[in-house]
Amino acid sequence: MNLQEKIDLNNLPKHVAVIMDGNGRWAKKKGGLRIFGHQNAITAVRETVEAAAELGIGYLTLYAFSTENWSRPKLEVNALMQLLVTTIRKETATLTKNNIRLKAIGDMDSLPDACRKELMEAITLTESNTRMTLVLALSYSGRWDITQAIKAIGQDLEAGKLTVTDIREETVSNYLSTRNMPDPELLIRTSGEQRISNFLLWQLAYSELYITDLLWPDFRKQHLYEALLSFQRRERRFGKISEQLTK
Repeated sequence: MNLQEKIDLNNLPKHVAVIMDGNGRWAKKKGGLRIFGHQNAITAVRETVEAAAELGIGYLTLYAFSTENWSRPKLEVNALMQLLVTTIRKETATLTKNNIRLKAIGDMDSLPDACRKELMEAITLTESNTRMTLVLALSYSGRWDITQAIKAIGQDLEAGKLTVTDIREETVSNYLSTRNMPDPELLIRTSGEQRISNFLLWQLAYSELYITDLLWPDFRKQHLYEALLSFQRRERRFGKISEQLTK
């Protein structure tokens, strides 16, 4: 029995999030520039998206570019933005063919015009697709997300659309960029780093973490299967004790 056949399709996370880390280190090991790692990461993205859709996972969120990444060398940032434009352009038809909807979260206004235009066009072209939602976190950070939610809540308080007593956890969730999505039940991080790097800080409150030493460009379908099997072996208690879950 192969790994895919071992997965319980009735116990899949509705939403999987991935911190795609290790592109630069992968390139360095190969003797290339960092952008070489980013270019070779596209295969990992393609295989992960394909495997998630085949299994029936509803949402897959990929941490593609953080707000902190803007501080990287300008040459790398510019190359990344150009790579993003060309990749989205090439992959949109495949997303539509496979009935996958594209969404993006993050500070879209900070993206270069060409990148934002290509992204918005792809989102529009795929918006009626229903098999799976692929979410790209671009110019995103968890603190940015919470900050923009607080600002929006404050504006609605000033406008009389909300009162202080209206504000609950669900209220905050509804002002985040991930509104109308389930919180991730599984977070995968490659490269062995044991931190969440300012990613989905609110949404990851009860996510299961799966960390692999594998560098992202080497990630393939079987590695997603391994992460899902690890998830399915865990007992998710949400603050309760084991005995309460069996009642």
